[in-house]
Amino acid sequence: MENIQKKVKKIYSILLVVLVLINLGAFHASSEEASYPNLNLDCRSAILMEAQTGKILYANNENEALPPASVTKVMTLLLVMEAIDEKQISLTDMVSASEHACSMGGSQIYLEPGEQMSVEDLLKSVVIASANDAAVTLAEYVAGTEDSFVEMMNAKARELGMENTVFENTNGLDDTTENHVTSAKDIAIMSRELIKHEKITEYSRIWMDTIRNGEFGLTNTNRLVRFYKGATGLKTGSTSKAGFCITATAERDGMTLIAVVMASPSRDARNSAAVALLNYGFSNFTLYENTADSCEQINVIKGKSDICRVQETDFYAVIDKKHVDKIEKTVEIEDTVVAPIKIGQQIGTVTYSLNGNVIGTTKIVTAEAVENIGFTDICVRILAKMTLK
Repeated sequence: MENIQKKVKKIYSILLVVLVLINLGAFHASSEEASYPNLNLDCRSAILMEAQTGKILYANNENEALPPASVTKVMTLLLVMEAIDEKQISLTDMVSASEHACSMGGSQIYLEPGEQMSVEDLLKSVVIASANDAAVTLAEYVAGTEDSFVEMMNAKARELGMENTVFENTNGLDDTTENHVTSAKDIAIMSRELIKHEKITEYSRIWMDTIRNGEFGLTNTNRLVRFYKGATGLKTGSTSKAGFCITATAERDGMTLIAVVMASPSRDARNSAAVALLNYGFSNFTLYENTADSCEQINVIKGKSDICRVQETDFYAVIDKKHVDKIEKTVEIEDTVVAPIKIGQQIGTVTYSLNGNVIGTTKIVTAEAVENIGFTDICVRILAKMTLK
């Protein structure tokens, strides 16, 4: 009997330890979740990202795969812009609309089969008015068919590390889709990539415009570009399945933020959530940057030149505004370098610290090449010195 009691006590003790560990783990997890303030966002998922560094400043349920509605078009636009960059197509190309493209419902510019429109006007129609028919027309022009373009979209998503994304079409219409989903984090990732193309934010800033020689008006679906200071875009979306979604971009004092809101119950709730995210970011953070504006010099041994220009590589970090004056910069660089020297050769390191903690490092590299000095060059130098005497 005594042995049984000892065993029961032992089992009880083990269970007690397990429960304590579980509770500690739960506490730790909740502490991590509570590291962001409660912004009272009326949505299912949200994220705030700084565009230059990709640093996440706020996140809530950011990895859940959800229907994105027309925010899908961020990827469509990205692939079209890449096709333009690669000279596969141009803004002035005239494109004929197919019957398939013209059959799209929802937001549209009412393309007629066979109607021709420039790539630029089609792009503006997608960016400003979220035109589904224009999106499909562009996709078909780039890839031949919408299905082929969708394969490109999914391949690009994998390339960018978008882990919770599957595209089934180019525009986000989801009445017949089975698993057309992405996450707030993935949307931020592809939005960050898209706004590297300055032409997009040139369009997405526009409140009202026209196509068809002024006969058809376009009004931006994103009200923030008119009412929020610094707003630059980017894309809205809404369906009964997806709710109201947005990826909103804004720039102030050299810092660009990307706020993504998914599955909000109304347009106003979506916009309010995006504004709350952006306000939080601009109020609390700043972008510290050290760019390679000027070059220093370093001594060279056995080179055709006795000196070589060197420069630091760019450094960016998002920090709390109250710490902006506390960043320390430590430079470590070689006294001399031996030729031959290639452009971009690392010869030093810059370390950035805040309150004793390293927040990043960059390289010091050569800004020019220096070849080995040859026998002939040495003779020329000696003769030059003798002549000067």
